[in-house]
Amino acid sequence: MNRKHCLTFDIEEHFQVSAFDTPSRRRQWEGLESRVEANTDKILGLLADRDVRATFFVLGWVAERHPQVVRAIARQGHEIASHGYAHQLVTSQTPEQFRSDVRKAKRILEELIGTPVLGYRAPSFTVTRRTAWALPILVEEGYAYDSSIFPIHHDRYGMPDANPLPHRRDTEAGPIWEVPPSTLEMGGVRVPIAGGGYFRLFPYPLLRRCLKRVESQSRPLVMYLHPWELDPEQPRMEGPLLSRFRHYVNLHKTTSRFSQLLDDFRFEPARDVFSHEIHHNERSFFTEPETTVNLPLRAT
Repeated sequence: MNRKHCLTFDIEEHFQVSAFDTPSRRRQWEGLESRVEANTDKILGLLADRDVRATFFVLGWVAERHPQVVRAIARQGHEIASHGYAHQLVTSQTPEQFRSDVRKAKRILEELIGTPVLGYRAPSFTVTRRTAWALPILVEEGYAYDSSIFPIHHDRYGMPDANPLPHRRDTEAGPIWEVPPSTLEMGGVRVPIAGGGYFRLFPYPLLRRCLKRVESQSRPLVMYLHPWELDPEQPRMEGPLLSRFRHYVNLHKTTSRFSQLLDDFRFEPARDVFSHEIHHNERSFFTEPETTVNLPLRAT
């Protein structure tokens, strides 16, 4: 099948994951071992071997300290998008703080690459029903698409009744294209199959069958990974048992599984897969209509 899918990476340090975030650890960031450059280089090498291009949602904090990483990504033909600046959950910010964060990240990235940054993904997919006020702010700050709404039940994020397909979402500031991570309906339950811990936890043959099922429905996959997921030797952090399991499970299997994924599917950056919709704000060409959900667009 010739359908091209969307491959994305959230470029952040191993110590910046939300599951381990505390005020004291955040104050230690500058002194912790940086591994993002080596791990991103590993990703770039695997993609170059197969002539694959992808979207990289880069954290502004990382871009400030490792501008060479951002330039290397762009130089190899990949899309640079924004992961915000400080890896603060949207659910922990006010609208004013959020605007400042996404504006700062966009400015840093655009100054490095010299072209507009179109896409945004929130740390830990924390654009939820409670923080849907973030969407019109993204429009006002010049973002054309968002990939922050995960249409699943989860203990820390998710909007389970959201449209699981890429679609245009209208806000009071104008339309924005929403690109949700991939899910699959199984027995009446929406199962996440897009990447991250799910990619490492599920046996790859099972995951591949799920992904092929989505592909057979003429739907584009939207996959995601982090650089630290290809780094089984990273320093271990203390934290809750569930967080440690989610973060460290099967890290030693990620590189081989990712290589197999690249062999099994065709990928492009989000800006190319959804170029017509993103640039022209036209309605989805997919068969499933946009879900009608009344979302609060102002903070309460």
